Amino acid sequence: MTLLEHAKAYLARGWLPVPIPAGTKIPVLDAWQKLHLTEKELPAHFSNGCNIGLILGKPSGGLVDADLDCPEALELGPQFLPPTPAKTGRPSALESHWWYVADVPKTRQFRDPVTNKMMVELRSTGGQTVVGPSIHPEGEPYSVLTDEPARMPGPMLEACVEALYHAALKKRYPDGIPKLEPKKKTAAAVPTAPRPQSADALERRAIAYLDKTPSAISGQGGHATTYAAAVALVHGFGLSPDQALSILLTHYNPRCEPPWTEKELRHKVDDAATKPHEKPYGWLRDSEPEPSPQDTDVDISALLPVRAEAETDGGIPIDPGPMPDRLLEVPGFIHDVMAYTLATAPYPQRVMAFCGALALQALLAGRKVRDAADNRTVIYLLGLANTGVGKNHPRKVNTKILDAAGMPDAHGGTFASGEGIEDALFTHPSVLFQTDEIDGLITAIHKGGDARHEGIMNILLKLYTSADGVYAMRVKAGKERHTIDQPCLCLFGTAIPDNYYEALSMKMLTNGFFARMLVVEAGSRGPGQDPTHDDLPAPIVETARWWADFKPGGNLEKWHPVPIVIPYTPEATAILGELREHADAEYKEAEGANDQAGMAIWARANEKARRLALVYACSENHLDPVVNEAAARWAWDFVDHQTRRMLFMAAGHVAENDFHARCNKLIGILREWKTRKGNAWMPFWRISRKLPWTDREHEEVRTALLNQQAIHFDEVSTGGRPAKRYRLV
Repeated sequence: MTLLEHAKAYLARGWLPVPIPAGTKIPVLDAWQKLHLTEKELPAHFSNGCNIGLILGKPSGGLVDADLDCPEALELGPQFLPPTPAKTGRPSALESHWWYVADVPKTRQFRDPVTNKMMVELRSTGGQTVVGPSIHPEGEPYSVLTDEPARMPGPMLEACVEALYHAALKKRYPDGIPKLEPKKKTAAAVPTAPRPQSADALERRAIAYLDKTPSAISGQGGHATTYAAAVALVHGFGLSPDQALSILLTHYNPRCEPPWTEKELRHKVDDAATKPHEKPYGWLRDSEPEPSPQDTDVDISALLPVRAEAETDGGIPIDPGPMPDRLLEVPGFIHDVMAYTLATAPYPQRVMAFCGALALQALLAGRKVRDAADNRTVIYLLGLANTGVGKNHPRKVNTKILDAAGMPDAHGGTFASGEGIEDALFTHPSVLFQTDEIDGLITAIHKGGDARHEGIMNILLKLYTSADGVYAMRVKAGKERHTIDQPCLCLFGTAIPDNYYEALSMKMLTNGFFARMLVVEAGSRGPGQDPTHDDLPAPIVETARWWADFKPGGNLEKWHPVPIVIPYTPEATAILGELREHADAEYKEAEGANDQAGMAIWARANEKARRLALVYACSENHLDPVVNEAAARWAWDFVDHQTRRMLFMAAGHVAENDFHARCNKLIGILREWKTRKGNAWMPFWRISRKLPWTDREHEEVRTALLNQQAIHFDEVSTGGRPAKRYRLV
């Protein structure tokens, strides 16, 4: 069975599946606890090699999971838990999950009072468990949940799980639980067991802590500060979301500038309750009250949203991984076009469908909207995908929609020449170029074989920067010079990932064009389907025609449009102001390290985010677009992620010369090995199969990387010829 077929089978049994990024155990979709996918919606979420989780408790008909999370519980489980045919696990922890259908109101966790590590957990409403055919982060496959869970009275099951916990605890500490030394005030201190305390006393402690946290000030990191306060209450003190919200409204909000709305604070509390955190649950509740003076601020740096700032691995930026699914969700027109594209594709590919829909919306709003700073919706989008993944279908859908909207001249083809691009824009000032030749274009420039291709790149860059002004065309012999007023050239290009990055040079990466690109990588090819050939849905056609007919400049719209100004809410203004400060700080750090690529890409992050926020607003409500908090947050997260991914990929591929390229290839192979095998040594014979170089070339690369302290190298005696092996430092 394919991944999608498994998801359908789970749904048919009344259990709600939730998509989880490949190789992980935590969902990333916003409000995933409320996700209720229909069978028709499953292909859009389970076609990219992701993992599958099952939402537990009431949403899935009372499905609960007794997770045996330690060796003692695994050994004693059959003696204490009610029999059930439904058990799952993985090779190193067989039958570690016992499944039941029971009325268990909420998840119950049982931890080691000394180490605070989980021993047994009865998961229910609000939780989820990963099931087969998913892959564990350590590379092991999960077993598929096929058998029928036993039905049990909820109180009885809870009592059995609790009895198992006490038996496992007794087996672990046969002489009794050891008494701990008084906890020292250090970050590395071992957590003590929870201290008995009344609800009123706990609330007073939480309020006292909150009183010492910094106030939230707009434009000065206010969103992050408020989120940290919510994390402290919900995750640190273990308060309920409703209790935390009440405290924030009463004791924190009055000193914020400006105060938050109740809806905004509830959003912060919900995020704090559902997103993963570095510190253990209840760490503030279970610690001794700190006797520090009331006027001493607490350190909230560990609670701020993690953005992996300035993190590197041996000089290489940390890999943020593929684009999370939650960043491929834009409400309104983009969502509708994505859904249609996925339903009609022979091989649905979520990332490529998103890229096509995003580029189409950017074109439709081009020359028609702007913000107060005169940012426009012009974007250059590059989708990276291997051959056969499904790059062509989103382009066909866009062409179909533009034809239905009466805009056949708005879709361009390939780049024949820079002059051809200019002529196309002069005839029709808003054009969406869709091409599969970006990597070929880059390769031609990289090899320096054709100045024509470099001319194309320069014209594309000039058109991008002229979106809010006038573009002066080339001078033709005997003719007057023409101009294009506020050109809108949107680009949806596709390329093969390795071909694209290996074709880049450092000079090209820093010339401004590539720094302005939005580069998004698709995953592996998903399962095929029998595509439908449905007509375009009426809402898609109606919205596209509305944009085609919308002429803010009146009859002169074609030659001199007067775009409407899309307003920002105060919350959006604050968020994007923080993004600018964030990008400026990253730029300054790159400047200090003389990182030319980092400087070039971070310098454009703010501009890209504001353009994307405009596109989001137009998609969400084309009749009355507003850049709100959701648009600003999405644009920040999207740009931050793809910027870090671009820098990571460029660091591993962009080379100054052939020798540098060989070093990058070896590092890339070892990094893939480390992802799958951890810190295990990689045999040289495996490397030589992937890199069929001469012995001298291998030796030169090995020596260079050893000198850079990037790799470890070892030779092991096997009774014959020594076996060589490598691993990353």
